[in-house]
Amino acid sequence: MTLFSLDGLMFILRWLHFFFGVMWIGYLYYFNFTQGAFMAEADAASKSGVLQKLVPRALYWFRWGAMWTFVTGLSYLLLRGHQAGSMLVYSSSWGVAILTGALFGITMWANVWFIIWPHQQVVIASAKQVAAGGAAIPDAAARGAKSTLASRTNTLFSIPMLFFMGAASHLPLPVTADTNFGVVAAVVGVIWAVLEFNAIKGKLGPMTTVKGVITSGFVLTLILYVAVEASLRV
Repeated sequence: MTLFSLDGLMFILRWLHFFFGVMWIGYLYYFNFTQGAFMAEADAASKSGVLQKLVPRALYWFRWGAMWTFVTGLSYLLLRGHQAGSMLVYSSSWGVAILTGALFGITMWANVWFIIWPHQQVVIASAKQVAAGGAAIPDAAARGAKSTLASRTNTLFSIPMLFFMGAASHLPLPVTADTNFGVVAAVVGVIWAVLEFNAIKGKLGPMTTVKGVITSGFVLTLILYVAVEASLRV
């Protein structure tokens, strides 16, 4: 049976990557497009209930969706490179697009596990302390703001990430035998580094509103696509 061959294993990994990715990005958009707007208008009692009972459950599926999207995606990439030869696979239009998307996807996974989740644990613990009659954790508000910045950055990153993942198989890039992949990597790397530095140390800026972060995501996608195309032609 084909499903129990190497090709079948690669298909299963890709299928699971899609499954967990839908779960992860669905919760990401829920947090940013729905819950955030609700929390901005809710009263203190409603916010406390959401933080104590809803957010922990949503964050469970959110972070583990991210983890298994990462695991299945990385496994697929490594297996495809092993099967066809890493140079043949990655020194191609498919490789440039998929690795560009993967860079942003892996960064989003890291933001979930090392920024959003640790900060949200403090925010949730603070809400529980207050509900029990205790004092709020002093830095809970600041941690919540840092979590929001990382979450909005992930929403920003998700748009070009999905674009380049889809482009890998459906939008050929001008890769030739003379392509300097170092230039492409450097250009994409600089854009990525500036935005991720802002996610850690910066401000929301245009990402403050839902409209702003969506618009910024599409603008970023266009900038990245033009930059990748231009770099490939150098």
